[in-house]
Amino acid sequence: MPEFTRDETMDDLLSRVARESGIADGAGGAPEIPVGEHIRAFREKQGLTVQQFAEKTGFSAALLTQVENRMVSPSLGTLVKIANTFGTTVSSFIGGKEEREFSIVRKEDRTTVSRVGLKDGGKSSYTYESLGAGKAGRKMEPFLVRLQPLSEPPSARSVHDGEEFLYVLSGKVSVCLGSLSDVLEEGDSIYYNSTIPHHVHSADHREALILAVIHAGA
Repeated sequence: MPEFTRDETMDDLLSRVARESGIADGAGGAPEIPVGEHIRAFREKQGLTVQQFAEKTGFSAALLTQVENRMVSPSLGTLVKIANTFGTTVSSFIGGKEEREFSIVRKEDRTTVSRVGLKDGGKSSYTYESLGAGKAGRKMEPFLVRLQPLSEPPSARSVHDGEEFLYVLSGKVSVCLGSLSDVLEEGDSIYYNSTIPHHVHSADHREALILAVIHAGA
């Protein structure tokens, strides 16, 4: 997907949102996490082959191999489904920190997690920062998500157990939810069951910034 070009007005807007919400320009200051490598490490820690991992999660072995080799990128829904399968959290296979009864995530400590982190340096359709890392036994996964515009309509939608809440901080967000197709603007929100096939992306040529809270279910 080609990298988008932001105009000066959008740069100013994002800078203002960043200052007001404590977000550093360009998302967190830490390097992006290569998600595929962490998923492989998580699988190997479980003592599972790719085929066994596929059978447990419901994803194909071919897809998981591509994810582990950083050829394709897993969506947040995919990561949540894997976490649900093993009764754990998303942070357990993206290098989360030690967990305890509460979690304080300082703005300078947030780590940007890219859906891609591809070997060829490809860009992601979105990146996200975990805002709840370190909270033991949590049922919610809060993220700050940066959505990029798509060059073509989405061909796949996420489906997994649980619920999701999205709040638009800046930009416009296109929401595809079952038979519903709508656009959310700054200050709008949506709350839905994750069992409904869904997909969200920037509704125009600019980046959109959202707060996403996912309840993994069970």
